[in-house]
Amino acid sequence: MAIKRRNFLRQLTSGVAASALLVDRFGASPEGSEEGRSGSGQRPLLLDRNENAYGAGPEVLAAVRSRLHEMNRFPAEADKVLSEELAKFHHKQPEQILIGAGSNAILQMAAAAYLGPERKLLLGTPSYGALEYYARARGAQVKAVQLRKDYSHDLEAMLAKVDSSIGLVYLCNPNNPTATLTERSEIDRFLEKLPESVPVVIDEAYHEYAGGSGAYASLIDRPPKPRPGAIVLRTFSKIYGLAGLRLGYAITESDTAERLASTRPLFAVNRLALAAGVAALRDREHVRDCVRRNQDDRQEFVNQVNARMLRVLDCHANFACLNVMRPAREILKHYHKHGVRLGPEILSMPNYVRVSFGKPEEMKEFWKVWDLLGAHPMAM
Repeated sequence: MAIKRRNFLRQLTSGVAASALLVDRFGASPEGSEEGRSGSGQRPLLLDRNENAYGAGPEVLAAVRSRLHEMNRFPAEADKVLSEELAKFHHKQPEQILIGAGSNAILQMAAAAYLGPERKLLLGTPSYGALEYYARARGAQVKAVQLRKDYSHDLEAMLAKVDSSIGLVYLCNPNNPTATLTERSEIDRFLEKLPESVPVVIDEAYHEYAGGSGAYASLIDRPPKPRPGAIVLRTFSKIYGLAGLRLGYAITESDTAERLASTRPLFAVNRLALAAGVAALRDREHVRDCVRRNQDDRQEFVNQVNARMLRVLDCHANFACLNVMRPAREILKHYHKHGVRLGPEILSMPNYVRVSFGKPEEMKEFWKVWDLLGAHPMAM
């Protein structure tokens, strides 16, 4: 969808600045930093960003290589092919698809379209923080509702916070950083009661990893009847292994997609990412393989947790939220010293650490470093 040229410079400058700050906000460290490197001099073991440790499939790699000669060209209308491919994949219309440079970019568009000094953001906490960051950058206030004791969204408490000042609602399901689910039946009841004038973003970044639970169903695959206009986010950064290319999308009603697109920078997604996205959608076997591997990795992680008499939250993603039975800050420092990066500190969960699943040999290293701690508190 087109963006008016007069908005281009404003979006370009604000987008670049916000992106740079966002990287710092979520705990990135310079690649050249010597601090935290493993004793062997290798790069740190990265278990901190919920990436697909197995990478992109061979069809994607071939597609990217075949387009390298086009790097001198702007993407222009190149996203049309991916939009059409996504429309077929999800049984939607192309005008319902909005493509961005990662789902973060679409969250930034949503903040620009719906939030400001007079329009507040409502979300659960702890949850993924990008939209909250973009909201505050636009001068919007944020109403945050603590997750329930089972770490699902407290949707009744969120409804109680809804008034005429709410410009946007955000739900991440499965949730990051907890990897927990909010049951689909509860989300449906929430959407039935939420005023239609209040737009809602449902972030399904970890959709493919949650398919084994009967409590979960995507709002794309099974649209809510009373609320067809939800903005549902997906990303190519997780199951498809394209985090480094920055590609994501939203599916919503066409008028909502058009409103979001009016805030999108020109040439937002590069040609290589678009080619990779098309190939990734077509490579169903690689997705199935990554889902299977994640199930095995997740089960082995739980096995190791149980063997050490620790606790982990019910997990429906490619990462886990581990109760380390002591201040998480101590554990993060310990792992950093041994060349392993874990997820950033969760301020409202001071004894929990987010661990992204790596390959089996990487997870053996994770537990090897854990065992260097010696005696530790155990769950009873």
